[in-house]
Amino acid sequence: MTEDAYVLQEFYKIITPNKVNMFERIAAQRTKHIVVGVENIQQDHNASAIMRSMDCLGFQELHLIEKNNTYQFQRDIALGAARWLDVEQHQEGPEPVLNAIAQLKSKGYRIVATSPHHKAKTPQTINLDQPLALFFGAEKHGISEDLLQNADDLLHIPMHGFTESFNLSVSAAIVLNALRTRLEQSNFNWLLSEEERTQLKITWCERILNGGPQLAQKFRKEFKKD
Repeated sequence: MTEDAYVLQEFYKIITPNKVNMFERIAAQRTKHIVVGVENIQQDHNASAIMRSMDCLGFQELHLIEKNNTYQFQRDIALGAARWLDVEQHQEGPEPVLNAIAQLKSKGYRIVATSPHHKAKTPQTINLDQPLALFFGAEKHGISEDLLQNADDLLHIPMHGFTESFNLSVSAAIVLNALRTRLEQSNFNWLLSEEERTQLKITWCERILNGGPQLAQKFRKEFKKD
């Protein structure tokens, strides 16, 4: 048994059987093959709504680029989604956009910028054989020039009416739902690995229990003694 497997086993002795079943079922459906980035969103409820859609659709990792704005999540909109997602905030330095892009590219992600004004790929035609970092821009101005210039692909949602774009959080939900459907129909290895699932379930246990991180440290010490 690995150290992480031992830690999870000990946590599972503490939390309720219902939570254990939920964690097992939901972790098995999570993915980081596509991660989401949001850039300088001005309306906090949009960021929170995106988080809620991500959780519902099984996308685990969110990157927040905060060059001009600091997010305050509306928890009544997110419905606790922040507890279940991996959220990384990019605030440091003069160019957090470029820092986030560099970090994600170093991990093998293609950068995809979404914009209603740049007619390139759609959720139905974008290539999914390589992990994607899918970025959404600010409500009024859209994606930044830095992101536009450094994107590997551009993506838009085809429109069939007079209005040129959807609300930001609606756009994210539409795109993510379409991409989730395509992933489920693909032969790609897009779900979390067993090791990643175990680590994620440990994180969830830490977040729902008082003193969860301290308990995890205790279990790790016990494992090393044995």
